[in-house]
Amino acid sequence: MSRPLEDVRILDLTWVLAGPFASMILCDLGAEVIKVERPPFGDISRTTGPYQNGWSGYFFSINRGKRSVAIDLRSAEGKELFLRLVEHADVVMENFTPGTLDRLGIGYEVLATRNPRIILTSISGFGQSGPYSQRPALDIVVQAMGGVMSITGEPGGNPIRPGASYGDLAAGMFAVIGVLSALHERERSGQGQAVDISMLDTQVTVMENAIMRYFVTGEVPGPLGTRHPSATPFQAFPTADGHIVIALGFGEENQWSLLCAILGVPEIIDDERFETGPKRTRNHVQLEPILAKAFQQRTTAEWYADLLAAGIPCGPVNTVAEVVEDEHIRERGMIQEVTHPVAGTIPIANTPVRMSRSESGIKGPPPSLGEDTLDVFGALLGLTSEEVATLEGKGIVATRGGPDISKIT
Repeated sequence: MSRPLEDVRILDLTWVLAGPFASMILCDLGAEVIKVERPPFGDISRTTGPYQNGWSGYFFSINRGKRSVAIDLRSAEGKELFLRLVEHADVVMENFTPGTLDRLGIGYEVLATRNPRIILTSISGFGQSGPYSQRPALDIVVQAMGGVMSITGEPGGNPIRPGASYGDLAAGMFAVIGVLSALHERERSGQGQAVDISMLDTQVTVMENAIMRYFVTGEVPGPLGTRHPSATPFQAFPTADGHIVIALGFGEENQWSLLCAILGVPEIIDDERFETGPKRTRNHVQLEPILAKAFQQRTTAEWYADLLAAGIPCGPVNTVAEVVEDEHIRERGMIQEVTHPVAGTIPIANTPVRMSRSESGIKGPPPSLGEDTLDVFGALLGLTSEEVATLEGKGIVATRGGPDISKIT
């Protein structure tokens, strides 16, 4: 099967997480992603642990299937090489501080002059405009400023950063949406455009429920632990050997009586404090200890089997080790072993997109720094190996034989 984006070529200037995660998704969907890195060291995430055989697992997981060319964009010759590549590309992606590309002489207006169909997708902490645009930002900064940390954790506790980097990952996914939308629009207009993704903006977007509740009720949302603000019981409970989550409140009301019967607390089925979802939410302080005590009488597996049989939405709180060994996740191909000639084999998370006629998923291992410089320059720019060697001698480009920071631990 063919891949849906196999006719799309992306020049990827991104580094660390948000940008590389976005280009990773596009690569898994078939795009040719040419990672443009600065010699002699490349993407700084090549030095981020943990390591296997001197290779960064962090870099490995989000740069799989890509190609790498190494160009010094600060030099006039390097900039011209890049602009020549732009003439053969569909998309340029970057996540530098706004204004960096303009200072390098390769901003959108310059790119569009060389290729009017080019789509420039920029990811930054606060966007290309606004009073915060020049401020530095990493994942935890935008999670804090976007309000996510204020509603994460236990009531009365300190702000908590979620275990996944949602500031980066949400921005990466919205960048993919932006790229695909711009490619679709280009089919009508014949013109490219600039796509502006702010990490802070994306945090506001994913806060949709909390923001709506604030405006409707006038109350400032706070942390609820694992609870839902408007459905009860909808949270994790401790069991005899772990935790289980249940999710009532958006299904059939008879699930409440079934749950009480299974837990062995039939006396609260018709308790007026708990007889409807809204009442259970208002009186959760009284309800939670009753349910928690009942759940602690048996193991997670025992509760899971009985609740599933009754059609009650539930699931065990799995560790990472349990997730990667789960039979359903394995059957769906969500953990895939990828083998690199130096790093060896590392199982990593696959893309979740499945299509009936098109292939998707990890295309191969990540590239060494400059691994594809010679091939890309030859195929797209017509440069000979001697010409590339001359450029490498000047320090303008690097090839596979050049320094590779991924071997430094």
